[in-house]
Amino acid sequence: MQVKSISPLEDGFLRKLEFIALKPKILYYYGKSPGESVKSKAKGEKNNQEKISGQAYVRPKTVAVVGSRKYTKYGEEWAYKIAYELARRGVVIVSGLAYGIDSIAHRAALDAGGLTVAVLGTPIDKIYPARHTGLAREIVDQGGMVLSEYPPQEILVKDEKLSRMLNSQLGMRSAFLKRNRLIAGLADLVVVAEGGVKSGSLNTAHHAMEQGVIVYAVPGDVNRSNSLGCNRLLGRGAVAFTELDELLDELGLKIHKPRESLKQIKEMCSTENEALMV
Repeated sequence: MQVKSISPLEDGFLRKLEFIALKPKILYYYGKSPGESVKSKAKGEKNNQEKISGQAYVRPKTVAVVGSRKYTKYGEEWAYKIAYELARRGVVIVSGLAYGIDSIAHRAALDAGGLTVAVLGTPIDKIYPARHTGLAREIVDQGGMVLSEYPPQEILVKDEKLSRMLNSQLGMRSAFLKRNRLIAGLADLVVVAEGGVKSGSLNTAHHAMEQGVIVYAVPGDVNRSNSLGCNRLLGRGAVAFTELDELLDELGLKIHKPRESLKQIKEMCSTENEALMV
């Protein structure tokens, strides 16, 4: 995969990052952005400049689906269902390529034939976890994007301070938490599918709230530790997720109710007639 670089200002999809705290000046990525390049042409091509600046770019609806690395069947089912149903309706799914809920969300988007964007907390050429290198390649092959604010390691070594920070355990954790602002910043909505009180997904949710992005949390059993983080978010401004239609409505997407089949209609009528006869 070829590493490319871009300024958020040069891309319709990434330009939303211009409005977050600690906005990145440049991003490194594999694949293709769901956006559209708006780079200025050479000075001698004024007519082309005007034509490019006049082009309208409609940014696709984008939802971040995040959660803990350690997950339950409950969290897996909801993360997959939400990401799958949104992706098949053209929504771009953003997550962090991590173990657990993140990778489930990416996989669901791919299975739905949709686009997904993975945001790394490591240098762009150091896919983490390494086991997800294949998943990253699938994302790129299907037209999606894998990006990082950290350059390839051959460039990174020139910045000794940053290189040491990223190579230390504490530094890696700091970098992952820092990248969460990018996940939240790219999203129109953030959905926390499952997470304990120490889950990094809560950090993503807090970034989203600070950025004015609506956060949905999937409620869970109060006795289940993996749901404790989500349940606490509900008391701190998050919206309780109850059905997919809520997300579609919030995104301004049409809600298509499936039509009942002729067999279902006959069964309903039969049931109603039986009730009247009783």
